[in-house]
Amino acid sequence: MKAKLKRVLALLIVLIVAFGWYVTCVGIGPIESVKEEMKFGLDINGGVYVVLEADQDDISDMSADELKQVMEQTRAVLNNRVNAMGISEATVSIEGTDRLRVEMPGVENAEEAIAQIGQTAQLSFLLADGTVALTGEDVKDAGIDTDTENGGYKIDLSFTSDGADKFAAATKQASSGQVKTNEVFEQIGIENNAVIIMLDNNIVTAPTCDQTINQASCEITRRGGGYSKEEASNTAALIKGGALPISLHDITSSVQTATIGVDALNKSIVAGAIGLGLVFVLMIFVYSILGLFADIALLLYVLLVLWIMVGMGSVLTLPGIAGIILSIGMAVDANVIIFSRIKEEIAKGKTVRVAVDQGFKNALTTVLDAQITTLIASVVLYEIGSTTVKGFALTLMIGIVVSIFTAVVITQLFIGIIAESKTFSKNKFFGVKEDGTPKKFIKKEFDFLKNRKVFYCISTGIIVLGIVFTMVRGFNYGIDFTGGTMIQLDMGKTVETTEVEKALEDYDLKDLTVVLAGAEEDQVIIKTINALDNEARQEVINTLEKEFKLDEDCVLASEEFGPTVGKELKTNAVKSIVIAAICMLIYIIFRFKSWKYGAASVAGILHDVLMVLSFYAIFHVTINNPFIAGILTVVGYSINDTIVVFDRIRENKRLHHRSQSNDEIINHSINQTIDRSIMTSLTTLVSMIALFFMVSTSIREFVLPLIVGVLVGTYSSIFLCSPLYYELNKADDTSKYVKANKSKKSKKKDNK
Repeated sequence: MKAKLKRVLALLIVLIVAFGWYVTCVGIGPIESVKEEMKFGLDINGGVYVVLEADQDDISDMSADELKQVMEQTRAVLNNRVNAMGISEATVSIEGTDRLRVEMPGVENAEEAIAQIGQTAQLSFLLADGTVALTGEDVKDAGIDTDTENGGYKIDLSFTSDGADKFAAATKQASSGQVKTNEVFEQIGIENNAVIIMLDNNIVTAPTCDQTINQASCEITRRGGGYSKEEASNTAALIKGGALPISLHDITSSVQTATIGVDALNKSIVAGAIGLGLVFVLMIFVYSILGLFADIALLLYVLLVLWIMVGMGSVLTLPGIAGIILSIGMAVDANVIIFSRIKEEIAKGKTVRVAVDQGFKNALTTVLDAQITTLIASVVLYEIGSTTVKGFALTLMIGIVVSIFTAVVITQLFIGIIAESKTFSKNKFFGVKEDGTPKKFIKKEFDFLKNRKVFYCISTGIIVLGIVFTMVRGFNYGIDFTGGTMIQLDMGKTVETTEVEKALEDYDLKDLTVVLAGAEEDQVIIKTINALDNEARQEVINTLEKEFKLDEDCVLASEEFGPTVGKELKTNAVKSIVIAAICMLIYIIFRFKSWKYGAASVAGILHDVLMVLSFYAIFHVTINNPFIAGILTVVGYSINDTIVVFDRIRENKRLHHRSQSNDEIINHSINQTIDRSIMTSLTTLVSMIALFFMVSTSIREFVLPLIVGVLVGTYSSIFLCSPLYYELNKADDTSKYVKANKSKKSKKKDNK
């Protein structure tokens, strides 16, 4: 690309970034600001969600296909129910194999909403003039079968004895030609001889009949093609008395007011802006003009992530915001790797222009390997995690992909322009002194392998201490894992927690804790391991409203987790880590052509997980659902850091295997990448610190394991993984040494 075209393109990108941020913050014409365009989760907008699980007695004898079909039928019934309630953007989705998640934004009365979606629907059969001929009570069963005449599928109905008589009378009248379609049905094209099947004032189907049907059953077919299997199944489910095909019970439910969510959103935006600003300042301070252009690429990165989410219709949750802010810190990593490689090429005596080209080529493999391994962890997290965790994982995945684009394409364009500039194509603008030596945080070279046993002992000591605390005191599991209930109330004033506990004495709530919350400590958060359903929670709330003279709007949040949910979370946490580790191991072995890199990397992952668990055990920090996302992101971050070091070891072994020993190559590689490790850790931590101190507890539960994990991951990649790789190669080095000595001795004998 010609230099002039590059400059025009760069200017265009700067203008796009400036215009994009204006539209993002303010909006323009039909396009509103991103805050208005974005879909937000219930934890921000407020509302009710409930997770319903199928009763095992109803599904125990079903095959996998049968269960899938009946869950889809149940979803169709519930979806029809919430739509009939007129709730905007309500969703019903299948979770796992035997659960349904119903989300109802804006709904505040959880008890009423859950009761309404679970009740039996009102089904009726009408003639075209609006006369009710029979109801859902007259329908015995509804199913589907293949339609050999028209192709596809047909719907089979069977009636009770009374229902059969009523249906015969209805079809006789409809086929007589004496029924006249009323105005409402006529407007939507209903024919005179139709028998209209309605569910809660919604037309399910309106088949026509040409003769009297004097049977206890009938078929509904569609001429010229039949029904699709999905359409026939859903219609049959709706006709079946409007009743749910299987019994359901709620295992998790939550009501969240918009008050808390909007406050947390606003604080998150401010915290994100502060974190982003600190990253910008740090990049400019360390990398001068290179850092400035990296910041422009970073601004574009954030724009792309936000508007891609809007375009995809993704729902942004508070954990998702944490994912975006975390990915900002990690996005800087690609730029840092590129800048470091360019500095090294200049230090070798190459011109700035040549060093930029070579530096990008050398950095590309490292950037891709490091980001892909983190992407693997995100994909696993998305596939196995709960709905809340999925939001975090999705934003992280989008962020990783976009960060590769902005670093490899946008940053390269800007740096290429600098390299061709007479003013800026000088060593000092690329982090290199006039004498050709690169500027570094740590100037001295350390012998990391020499003291490796000290680091082994430090890690072992902390992990053993964590095991001891776990055995003696156990982990501090939150109600997500133990099962239980959380209620948050606005008391309007500061109250004594003992007064609240006394008011709840009659309920025999186990492990009851009451803590003050809010900026003025005018809120209380009540937690117990008793899993209280909606009705029981309402009784507790009514008692407190009466005791403290609270109004009906005092409830800010209310959640219940069944005990089975906690067991599943633990299982999924272990499963996630194991699957992610195996996938990463396969990828590393494939890319590095050696199992030793993979084994050392996985050992580092295990170490980091145990270290984070030890931190939680020693300091008795609460472990909740977000902890799973935190742990798996730690796994991804840790492997990212390790891959960068291993990539340099692989490169140096290829270049210097004849002139340097294995320990010299490994030590030199760690020293070469240590500046990058420190810088990436700083930018990642800086982006999260403001978020940790300024936002709600729910986001803090995501951020804390990430902060600990970043520190632990940086430590392990430098002080443990590379030494472990050295240990795995000692046998090979010894055998080479033995072979070399034998060869020398044999040569001496031959000479004699």
